[in-house]
Amino acid sequence: MKDLDTRMITAHEANDRMALIKLYAEAANGANDLDASCFYLTHAYVFALEAGAPQAKDLHAQLVQHGREA
Repeated sequence: MKDLDTRMITAHEANDRMALIKLYAEAANGANDLDASCFYLTHAYVFALEAGAPQAKDLHAQLVQHGREA
């Protein structure tokens, strides 16, 4: 997880939204519980919305699946 944290910090510093989407989705997949996973998914989803990225649709579907979005 340390490497992931380092990559997230680097992406934040560079304001690299596409990397942030990927990294937060990666963190969601590696999270140890549903709340943590949805926390990261929500961040990935917001970055995807801001970037107008196609991943937003899939991220939204995952949040809906977990009862975190309507």
